[in-house]
Amino acid sequence: MLDSALSVFTAGRNMARLMEGLGVTVWISLASVGLSALIGIPLGLIMASPKRAAAKAIRLYLETIRVMPILVLLFLFYYSLSKVGINLTAFLVSILVFTLWGAAEMSDLVRAAVTSLPVHQKESGRALGLTEIQVSLYIVIPQAIRRLLPGVINLTTRMIKTTPFVFFINIPDLMKVGQQIVEVSGVRDYLASVWVYGFIFLIYFAICYPVSLFSRFLENRWQSG
Repeated sequence: MLDSALSVFTAGRNMARLMEGLGVTVWISLASVGLSALIGIPLGLIMASPKRAAAKAIRLYLETIRVMPILVLLFLFYYSLSKVGINLTAFLVSILVFTLWGAAEMSDLVRAAVTSLPVHQKESGRALGLTEIQVSLYIVIPQAIRRLLPGVINLTTRMIKTTPFVFFINIPDLMKVGQQIVEVSGVRDYLASVWVYGFIFLIYFAICYPVSLFSRFLENRWQSG
């Protein structure tokens, strides 16, 4: 059985291709998380502000994205838009869809982090003569970041675990490459799918589990602090 597994991974460039697919998966995930933060943080601050009309509009966006399956969004932007003359590359579609989803989740995390702060801390800052900007810089933001960080790390893990959906729009990510290797290797080795998908499982576990533990550690530390 060991020889069978080794033959699958040593044949041709199979292992190198799997690592290239992993690079695509990580790149899409990190790029989407970064863009989600750039968009989601301002949206979350608006949701936590007294601007009720703007907050309701963002809330509508958040709920719309949450109820829509990621796969439907990928198909909508990749296959449906091309029918009306809007041709986007698969990579651009994947970044766009995951950013839309990530920004919605990030905005809610930011809103929750900001609104969870005790009101008396802000009032104390104003009583000391601090301006609203100073209250935000010295009181709100430092504590909000502390409460926000575990959620952001958890969102990153969820993003990595959700990226295999790009398989369906033909992006050569880890899952797509694995499936291609299984199709070729399975002709001569009926256990190829076991070795390849088992290896992919171990890769995702090796990436996501430590990140999840770190998120839990930060959350527990914050709660005990």
